[in-house]
Amino acid sequence: MKEIHFVSADEAVRCVKSGDHIHLSSVASVPHILIEALCRRADAGEVEDLHFHHFHTEGPAPYSEPRYAGIFFDQGFFIGPNVRANVNAGYADYLPVHLGESQKLYRSGALACDVAMVQVSLPDENGMVSLGTSVDCSIAAIEVATHAIGVVNPNVPFAYGDLVSLDRFEFLVSDDTPLVTKDFAEPTPTEVLIGKNCAELVPDGACIQMGIGALPNALAAQLVNHKNLGVHTEMFADGILRLIKKGVVNGANKKVDKGQVVASFLLGSSDVYNFIDHNPAVLMKDIKYTNDPWVIAQNPLMMAINSATEVDLTGQISADSIGTRIFSGTGGQLDFVKGAIMSEGGKSVTAFASRTNKGKNKIVSFLNPGAGVVTPRADAHWIVTEYGAVDLYGKSLQERARLLISIAHPDDREMLDREAFERFGPHWHYVK
Repeated sequence: MKEIHFVSADEAVRCVKSGDHIHLSSVASVPHILIEALCRRADAGEVEDLHFHHFHTEGPAPYSEPRYAGIFFDQGFFIGPNVRANVNAGYADYLPVHLGESQKLYRSGALACDVAMVQVSLPDENGMVSLGTSVDCSIAAIEVATHAIGVVNPNVPFAYGDLVSLDRFEFLVSDDTPLVTKDFAEPTPTEVLIGKNCAELVPDGACIQMGIGALPNALAAQLVNHKNLGVHTEMFADGILRLIKKGVVNGANKKVDKGQVVASFLLGSSDVYNFIDHNPAVLMKDIKYTNDPWVIAQNPLMMAINSATEVDLTGQISADSIGTRIFSGTGGQLDFVKGAIMSEGGKSVTAFASRTNKGKNKIVSFLNPGAGVVTPRADAHWIVTEYGAVDLYGKSLQERARLLISIAHPDDREMLDREAFERFGPHWHYVK
């Protein structure tokens, strides 16, 4: 392997010119050292009209802030808390895309990628580096970018799966800043009930996909007595790690990547990051692979477990917005919904609390005006709240409404029944 030549972050970002589109590695592995260097160039009046693209990012996000209006413009594929207010104020923007297709935006040329800025692990003996906790669509960005900048960070785990040669990078910067970690709150009693209701739908030998946060951790806690589970997911966190360490997750029943956990990006404690380091039982792959419904469907008993901001009485699932207010993004929800539906014995599950923390019902007669439909009603199958689980597949609109009302908050059921009567007419009460 040839000797690595490092440059400073300020030198590396000199390749950025006004009007460029910049890709950032995301979630826990944002290259903050390069962003800070770009801010210095912006403060000096050297660049303007820079467009940023990324998944959900953790940490400071100056590329979305009002003080850089006209200089930086954020157009993320998924909106996290650090940019949410600025997106909804118009200082930043959301670019709707199924995450499985985010890589296609770059590879097809539909979206420019002039500069790729990513964090990578220390190289192996062959000069290959891992993107660690944030493979996502960064492989595609590196492939097509005019300039690729790699931040070599010893805290980035060397994860097997899709690797990149150091030779692909025009500039290499050294940094030893720890990756962002996330500790999630213990599940509430409501989340525990939802976890139990979901767990009852998961058979032994199933392959699971779920996200991060208190609710997925609540579900994971209810799966401790299951056997031979597999994992093929967009991302995972500490809840899945606990199942792996208990031997509940072993991938024995998987037909694709048997015995291995497959993901594309991670956010959790340092235990999760340490676990994937040089661990052949984990594959961190291009989002093109992890989110391909045809790949997902090859594993039998695929369980796609996702969430929602609202579900209307016909089964339309909103998950990216609350009315016109962008909350997150389309994500990979429909990628996995489709894959699970096609899987032999698979199930698509949408799980959420019947009410928000402020007491607003989430099973509604009509979605809030402007809300985005992430999963169409034709693809809505199992819906789970703390009050039970219902399967909408093969059910008419009125049958769906009756089922959904049965798992709404008890104090909301009379209102929903009245609104269903107004929608469907006097024959509504004959529907059983």
